[in-house]
Amino acid sequence: MSTENLPQSPGQPPRKPRVAVVFGGRSSEHGISMVTAGAVLRAIDRTKYDVLPIGITRDGRWVLTADDPDRMAITERRTPEVEQLAESAEGGVILPLDPSNREVVYSEPGSVPKALGEVDVVFPVLHGPYGEDGTLQGLLELSGVPYVGSGVLASAVGQDKEYMKRVFTSFGLKVGPYVVIRPREWERDEPAARKKIIDFAGEHGWPLFVKPARAGSSIGITKVDDLSGLDEAIAAAQQHDPKILVEAAVRGREIECGVLEFEDGPRASVPAEIPPPEAHAYYDFEAKYIDSTPGIVPAPLTDEQTAEVQRLAVDAFEAASCEGLVRADFFLGEDGEFVINEINTLPGFTPISMYPAMWQASGISYPELVERLVEAALRRSTGLR
Repeated sequence: MSTENLPQSPGQPPRKPRVAVVFGGRSSEHGISMVTAGAVLRAIDRTKYDVLPIGITRDGRWVLTADDPDRMAITERRTPEVEQLAESAEGGVILPLDPSNREVVYSEPGSVPKALGEVDVVFPVLHGPYGEDGTLQGLLELSGVPYVGSGVLASAVGQDKEYMKRVFTSFGLKVGPYVVIRPREWERDEPAARKKIIDFAGEHGWPLFVKPARAGSSIGITKVDDLSGLDEAIAAAQQHDPKILVEAAVRGREIECGVLEFEDGPRASVPAEIPPPEAHAYYDFEAKYIDSTPGIVPAPLTDEQTAEVQRLAVDAFEAASCEGLVRADFFLGEDGEFVINEINTLPGFTPISMYPAMWQASGISYPELVERLVEAALRRSTGLR
């Protein structure tokens, strides 16, 4: 859908496209989603778009919120909550499931539902399960509402680190050694599941990284230096996901690269390097968002290495059938080869996040990045494509 083709009332000037920015959500990344939403709301060009901020509480209620980016920042090392900005403690937003009707409705107990107008595109800034994993994308497909970012399959693949690695391997992309423990394995025979990890450590050595298989923002990840820390790390990961992923340490430099979909296809940004944070064992949640450990943009790579990681980032984007945007994370091993660690289909998008920083260094400012993503979503249709 183009801006020119938006439905108009007879005799009325063309209306602006309405963008619903959806944020918060039920995952452990609720707070970071809020910070991202604040940055996106601040950057959207209000002369070109009407904006409807919609928050999802931790228990899954869709609410109208204040359009107040200043209240969506990390303060005193704490992330914000949707409930703090909700206009009502009981009211809820209802998205239509009829593709011929994009009217959003607001309802409160004991009151007549109120129409909020049509939504032309959704900008989802939900991280983790129940938002980044294909669930929201499926709802929007049923509703016939275009949205920023990847579709159902790519979003699901990008959320599940096991199947992401399987897809990459099938397309010839190199991944590091890993082992997966599924919930039924753990429930059926816990000692055998633990032995599977110990045997993996025996083959690949310590340290290991124990992760929730379907989470992001480095939440629930533990670097385990020896057997004594394994059980605690497993318990920490299982707080966020019953399925866990255990990875061998890849010795090398951490390199990231952004991918953005242009009219003629996906292109890669200049890459960035994540230096080892001085106050942290690795680049964890606190290092990323609380202490704001800076990355190096552009990464100090040779021209050949830069071209190679850019090629691999676009290959990963295509392998998972992504749309819109992706941040691809790599290790540059001591042998000089790039190993892909993961992709993020809705990467961190705060003002200090690496994805917008890489595009800033590539000549695209944060507001222009938001504009390009919204315009790309308006050009796409829902359904099979």
